[in-house]
Amino acid sequence: MNAKGLPEKTLMETLESRLQEDFTYNSGRIIGSMCTCPHPLARRVYGRFLEKNLGDSGLFRAVAEIERETISMLGTLLSNPEASGHIVTGGTEANVLALWAAKKLAKKTSCEVVVPGSAHCSFDKAADLLGLKLVKVRLNNKFQVDVGAVKNAINRKTIAIVGIAGSTGLGAVDPIDELSELALEKNLYFHVDAAFGGFVLPFLRDLGYKVQNFDFAVPGVLSITIDPHKMGLAAIPAGGLLFRNESLRKKVSWDIAYLAGGETEQATLAGTRSGASAIAVWTVMKHLGREGYGKIVGKCMRLTLRLAEDIPKIEGLSVAMEPTMNIVGLISDVFDVRRIAEELRLRKWAVSLFPRHIRIVIMPHVQERHVEDLLQDLNKIVKELRG
Repeated sequence: MNAKGLPEKTLMETLESRLQEDFTYNSGRIIGSMCTCPHPLARRVYGRFLEKNLGDSGLFRAVAEIERETISMLGTLLSNPEASGHIVTGGTEANVLALWAAKKLAKKTSCEVVVPGSAHCSFDKAADLLGLKLVKVRLNNKFQVDVGAVKNAINRKTIAIVGIAGSTGLGAVDPIDELSELALEKNLYFHVDAAFGGFVLPFLRDLGYKVQNFDFAVPGVLSITIDPHKMGLAAIPAGGLLFRNESLRKKVSWDIAYLAGGETEQATLAGTRSGASAIAVWTVMKHLGREGYGKIVGKCMRLTLRLAEDIPKIEGLSVAMEPTMNIVGLISDVFDVRRIAEELRLRKWAVSLFPRHIRIVIMPHVQERHVEDLLQDLNKIVKELRG
């Protein structure tokens, strides 16, 4: 820290200079991320209410009420307006809290959780933090979890199973109905990670796409992760964790006596917690409504399907699966996908590389011209690799 303060103008000029090398969403070159530009209204609202702290809800009772309304809106989106939960930092915190609740409900000293091989790395973090053994099971040929493998993995130490509604790598949706039946039969906690799919699948259903059951309409589902800062267009950080009912949420609540506002309960990992995030989610959801989100998701899906159709026209390239949402997995039987990813990055495309495929996520900031530019570069890369 410098001894004397620097002028605001100097600092802003320094920041503009130092940060100009970063990728920007508006460039359309970020095609491997599940985040996007926050809605302009989310930006304004977030900045306006930065001082609001939901960690001391007694001081900010109106914000706490807005958060409850936001959870109700999210719950309605996920087939349960009576859901209980919080706006948290993101999918990682939400998944940790869900497994924490499962462990407290189980009251066992040695606990195992069965997850798909496609599960997000946040479950590894959760297992490490909570002293759980994570049992990862194979996927089927549709990149969904193999329900038979889940059943075989369950034993007396199992306390929970996890299903994914929009896998990180390909956007695949696990057979949530079948997993629910298994959870109910075995009396296990069932959590659905819909961090990405939660703000996509309901609107695809509205648009007439075939969408399988994945939310609280399925009776065995006890909690769901949904991230408004992804396709919800809220400002980062804004994840969401919804429990089927209030009693489940209470499993991870703590009494904090010293809070100045008089309300002593906290039920999130974070103590100090951004009220601005909850307000921004509430505002954008109210502003866009189902119709507005439907238009955004529809546009992303149209571009996704176009890309998935055009990639196989490039000799040597294909897609891993027909997209279930706005994610394309680029594969090749001819070329090393790591080399393709490297060449794309040299051309300033920010792509996401998995062991067997390149993930391309068509977020709202991606326009048709960007898809066309990407296809042109893929054509050039393939020609160069062929020599």
